[in-house]
Amino acid sequence: MIRKAALRTIELEAQSVANLANYINDDFEKAVTAILNCNGRVVISGIGKSAIVAQKIVATLNSTGTPAVFMHAADAIHGDLGIVQPNDVVIIISKSGESPEIKVLVPLVKNFGNTLVAIAGKADSYLAKAADLFLNTTVNQEACPNNLAPTASTTAQMVMGDALAVCLIEERGFQREDFAKFHPGGALGKQLYLRVRDLYIHNEKPMVSPDEKLSSVVLEMTQKRLGVTAVTDGNDHLLGIITDGDLRRLIKNNVPDANSLTAKDIMTANPVVIAPDELAIEALDILRKRSITQIAVVDNGIYLGIVHLHDIIKEGLI
Repeated sequence: MIRKAALRTIELEAQSVANLANYINDDFEKAVTAILNCNGRVVISGIGKSAIVAQKIVATLNSTGTPAVFMHAADAIHGDLGIVQPNDVVIIISKSGESPEIKVLVPLVKNFGNTLVAIAGKADSYLAKAADLFLNTTVNQEACPNNLAPTASTTAQMVMGDALAVCLIEERGFQREDFAKFHPGGALGKQLYLRVRDLYIHNEKPMVSPDEKLSSVVLEMTQKRLGVTAVTDGNDHLLGIITDGDLRRLIKNNVPDANSLTAKDIMTANPVVIAPDELAIEALDILRKRSITQIAVVDNGIYLGIVHLHDIIKEGLI
């Protein structure tokens, strides 16, 4: 019974979302255009579950380059209506379009002269008829077995809001770099702005010359504690890399006269490298694909330092 109820819920909500395709019409296009041409913000209001949906849409718009603010419908008629400024576009969300608070709020917004967009589930509702533009989110049935609790209807509202946001993203030419400006926090933000140069500068810079003995190589790797050392010439040009894995293989293979070996005898020439301006997430991708834990940072052939997998983990990118 539990699985059956869950599957029924998913099916009903999926049908409600699919049905929205029938409501993407001239009013929808006009709503997108009105927001694009707006010199103010998008003020989104609602009550009950619709108010929660409104807050999510506001958050999506703000993070994708469209200034937006939430105004609770009940609070609006008790002082918060001052949020609405002359150049704002106002969106009111309601399933029925007949809530008492909505009926009080609508004429006040209309008196201000703002463009009013309704997202409602009834085409013949007070809100739908009074609005300048109507985005229909009618659903045939709630997923609630009593057909009462807002479920499919709030999902439809959310998807209509996402459709608006995505259209605005495309019309504005909003890019990953723009998103990073508005979303600098958390792992997602770091994927968009954290660069290799932000990581390697906090590490030691292990390096040896090509003629140094194995003992010096081991000492350098031990002191710098990154499990790797670069091999460079006198001008810091990267010649190769030696990892702790290379040393273990030497021991395993019982290489004769190992103590007489030099760095150039052990190193991997032409190693995988990364530029300092690359995104840290690109470094992670290389480490994963190559099954390695460190990568040398090089700028025009000059060795700058090492980025370790632990640096990326510390930043929360994994």
